[in-house]
Amino acid sequence: MSTVDELIRIENLTVHYETDDAVVHALNDISLSMKKGETLGLVGETGAGKTTLARSILRLVPSPPGVIKDGRIFFEGKDMLMLSEAQMRSIRGNSISMIFQDPMTSLNPVMTVGDQIMEVVESHNKALGKEEMVKQALSMLEMVGIPSSRSHEYPHQFSGGMKQRVIIAIALACNPTLLIADEPTTALDVTIQAQVLDMITALKNRLNTAMLLITHDLGVVAQNCDRVAIMYAGQIIELGTLSDIFKRPTHPYTKGLLGSIPSLTKEVKRLSPIKGMMPDPTDLPPGCKFAPRCQYAREVCRQAVPPSYQVGDTHQVRCILANEEVHNG
Repeated sequence: MSTVDELIRIENLTVHYETDDAVVHALNDISLSMKKGETLGLVGETGAGKTTLARSILRLVPSPPGVIKDGRIFFEGKDMLMLSEAQMRSIRGNSISMIFQDPMTSLNPVMTVGDQIMEVVESHNKALGKEEMVKQALSMLEMVGIPSSRSHEYPHQFSGGMKQRVIIAIALACNPTLLIADEPTTALDVTIQAQVLDMITALKNRLNTAMLLITHDLGVVAQNCDRVAIMYAGQIIELGTLSDIFKRPTHPYTKGLLGSIPSLTKEVKRLSPIKGMMPDPTDLPPGCKFAPRCQYAREVCRQAVPPSYQVGDTHQVRCILANEEVHNG
């Protein structure tokens, strides 16, 4: 990826949650980059570290107990970990916005939805007059399919799907260059999920916003993303284009994820679940973190932490055996 197109670059990011009883190894040597306008899907089981990665980008990891132990995060050329809190506040909600998992807890219950959108606009565009702010807030509501006449209503007067639309309007109010969507449809009915995702994708394309889409649903990824990063135990174990991941999965964990999805086109008598559980982040195994669950694991897998191997132009994998398989044919 050329530095001209690059929007964000994460290098060797390591994050721990340190308590008196134990240290949670939430992120372990994460490296990742995104270019302007692209959609990257971040996939993994609950506890893989997806939300911690999103919060780290915005420097919202709760501290204590959270500590960024190592690594760097560059956004539009700036080293985010070196910025002051005042500089970070000017970026949050402006250049980078986030849609959180649960719309029910993300809105202020005693403020009208119109005022909540205006609050974001005002905090980042102090030069705008009151009339302009109102106009922009109403415009954002209309953009997400809510009549501007409802701007004086409160969150409790909206359904779950409508609340999430308000959250999206707030997130996009300042036309961010990066939108982080953390499981944006988890709390919604299945019938509403597709509508909300379609709307997010349409708006991001219209505004040329890059999106980090965090999900555990590979179907959502297949429909909305340009590239995919698979996370496991705080590491990115496979990264590639949609075609790389869905047509040429290389890591045993990725193959397991895809093998556990029901197919509408093939007759499969039994799905192939991945045996075992993700390791305890306070007591991670040495070597490859997936080795205890991997049917192909050898002694070397249990001893050495695999580096990220380049197995194609756009395809990377953290697996010694997968790398040997690709290069030995």
